[in-house]
Amino acid sequence: MTQLEHLTTPVDAVVSRMRALDAALPERDGVAVFNRVYLTVTEEVDRHLDAGEFPDPRAAIALDVRFAERYLAAVDATAADRRAPACWRPLFQLRRHPGVRPLQFALAGINAHIGHDLALAVVDACRTLGCEPPDVEDEFDRVGELLVSLEERVREDLMPGPDLLQIADPLTHLLGSWSLERARDAAWVAARALWALRHCGEVAEEFTERLDAAVGFAGRMLLTPLAD
Repeated sequence: MTQLEHLTTPVDAVVSRMRALDAALPERDGVAVFNRVYLTVTEEVDRHLDAGEFPDPRAAIALDVRFAERYLAAVDATAADRRAPACWRPLFQLRRHPGVRPLQFALAGINAHIGHDLALAVVDACRTLGCEPPDVEDEFDRVGELLVSLEERVREDLMPGPDLLQIADPLTHLLGSWSLERARDAAWVAARALWALRHCGEVAEEFTERLDAAVGFAGRMLLTPLAD
């Protein structure tokens, strides 16, 4: 086994977890909708790793895996009747609401994962690698580019058609207030702040809690039920 093959094993493991969730969850379940989107992203990252398109594969793998583990930990916490982070609670609480559209579920999950989990994953990866955030910025940007391109496809695939304009009009207004690119930029700022605060104990904890709560609030707005 080569060094790179050894390093990609954790990515394969998180892909397997997401595929198992995809097979187990009902198609219309809100978590299933997000999981399919995130599975596509992770598989795309894996293909780019195999093609040698990341400047530092070890850093890219560490970031990708730490990122995915935070989503999977939220899934496991909910399944075990434990309290998930605030950013994920709206999606898990409203996952079966008949008035919430698939596009809302997808973007609410992306909001939770980018707005909260990505910043913490950068810090996790830096601790694992023994480096600082600027050392993984190229990998952060590469993953972010894949996410932005995927968001465009998600909006196209899941937006209601012309026969559902009474839904599409308020949906377009609601979702137009959120941008993955802005969320990604904010995540990088938050990651740098968390890294600077990593030895500050209560201050770092309070910053993380406030970030979690703010992202959860945005997620609840994205999941506003719409009339048929």
